[in-house]
Amino acid sequence: MGLILDTSVFISGERRGHSVRRILDAIQQQHGQVETAISAVTVAELTHGVYRARSPEQKEARKVFVEDVLASLSTYPLTVPIAQLLGRIEGEQAAAGVTIAFPDLAIGATALFFDLAVLTHNTKHFRLIPNLVLLTL
Repeated sequence: MGLILDTSVFISGERRGHSVRRILDAIQQQHGQVETAISAVTVAELTHGVYRARSPEQKEARKVFVEDVLASLSTYPLTVPIAQLLGRIEGEQAAAGVTIAFPDLAIGATALFFDLAVLTHNTKHFRLIPNLVLLTL
């Protein structure tokens, strides 16, 4: 089973000073040679971090980091069928009194649509999505 990498995997690696290559190598060591990609939502979340940087140096380093992520991995777009799946999950869960953050829903719906697992450090939110396979690093 392939993997969709959640934004949290990159944020924790970046905060530790790890390169994208080091993060991807660690994933490969733990989970083997599997298809690995990101959601367009992860691109948005990582880009958000660039513009929240506390200094010009940090902003530039984050910008380079995001560019490296984009150069290293395929990105799944948020398509109409994925959005419909997301809406169904969100509606069903809301009817049951469960609220899930939109970015996590979008990443999770993308993984479900393509029959992929989500690799995350944020199991608390993703475990609220029914039938989603979660893995941690």
